[in-house]
Amino acid sequence: MDRERDVYHSTRPDGRFLSTLGFSHLRLRTGTPKLRFDPAMPVDELPEWRREVQTRLRALMTFPDVPPQPAPVKLWGEPRDGYELQKWETYPEPGSVVPLLMLVPNGVSVKRPAPAVLCFPGSASSKEVLAGEPELHPATHRKYPEHNKMAWHYAQAGLVAIAVENPGTAELADDITGSVGAQRNCLSVDLISDGRSYLGLSVFQKMHVLEWARTLPCVDADRVALSGHSLGTEPAMVMAAIDDRVSALVFNDFLCNCRQRIVVESVPGDTKRHWVGGLWHLVPGLLEWVDFPDILAAVAPRPLIITEGGVTAGLQRLQEAYTRLDAQESFEFHYYPKYADPASRRDGEEMPEGIPLEEYFEYANVDAPNHYFKEHLAVPWLTRMLKP
Repeated sequence: MDRERDVYHSTRPDGRFLSTLGFSHLRLRTGTPKLRFDPAMPVDELPEWRREVQTRLRALMTFPDVPPQPAPVKLWGEPRDGYELQKWETYPEPGSVVPLLMLVPNGVSVKRPAPAVLCFPGSASSKEVLAGEPELHPATHRKYPEHNKMAWHYAQAGLVAIAVENPGTAELADDITGSVGAQRNCLSVDLISDGRSYLGLSVFQKMHVLEWARTLPCVDADRVALSGHSLGTEPAMVMAAIDDRVSALVFNDFLCNCRQRIVVESVPGDTKRHWVGGLWHLVPGLLEWVDFPDILAAVAPRPLIITEGGVTAGLQRLQEAYTRLDAQESFEFHYYPKYADPASRRDGEEMPEGIPLEEYFEYANVDAPNHYFKEHLAVPWLTRMLKP
């Protein structure tokens, strides 16, 4: 197909667009987030930059101002091999119930508190997947169940693991047998119409759980980490950026520059291509201020691991944030095995516009069929980072 017909370009000598969509595409392509992390930034300016990112993220998440809510309630606890499985309900704001599963390793107690990790699943996964438990609905499809039982893997390593679902998913879905994407798009429209966003709600609910977890007698409040897979990485990275008490972050996905991805995947006339990933990824105003690499740079110098690589230029820019703060040992990233060899990557090549998803993944070093929780990387790393 003729590349010239698949990208937005102006036919006017002044470079302007009669097409309003073409104009908005130009703004995305040529714009830069106002709080973009600059590796050349003087080190003494980094703390103020981080504070600005934190302030802006909190504003963009549009947290509601809620009155005191009931304390979480433990519904039941059952023994498992090496840990106790507990189910709790939490009440983050009026009208809302968010259940969770907590895995407490044997030997952990008030007298012997342990580090904890909040676990957030991928797009359509449940807290039951994270805990290695049967699904609440038998028709629910699971992907890579042995890998994606994230909370179970952490509990086996001696960490208190708390599994929390994404809004509108699994037990939080309107119809557990229906289309997760369609339900989340409806939820996102409702939230945006009400001045909020899907990510903002997800972060608010999980921050409520995080603050409660720090009060548990069996948890070492100074050693609480976050671990997200796929969609779960979005609330995890925002929480780590805005809450300095988060001890470490496991980012189990590829690092994506969202502005770049929207631009290169957009094709004139194909409006579906503009909904990259669904409305639930949309936070009004976010890309005006920061992109994903900038949010993660604000986590530095605290420990961060990225287990599925991403665009090399973004990874290197993020690495520079840790280097500037003399915290190189706190940051690790690993490519998918398919792209571990530099010869297999397209590093240094300009990413063209108008490419399909599959080709974008090639440039971003993504092996989509092998997208799952990399417990062999995350668990030993986090255990090491949370040692007293």
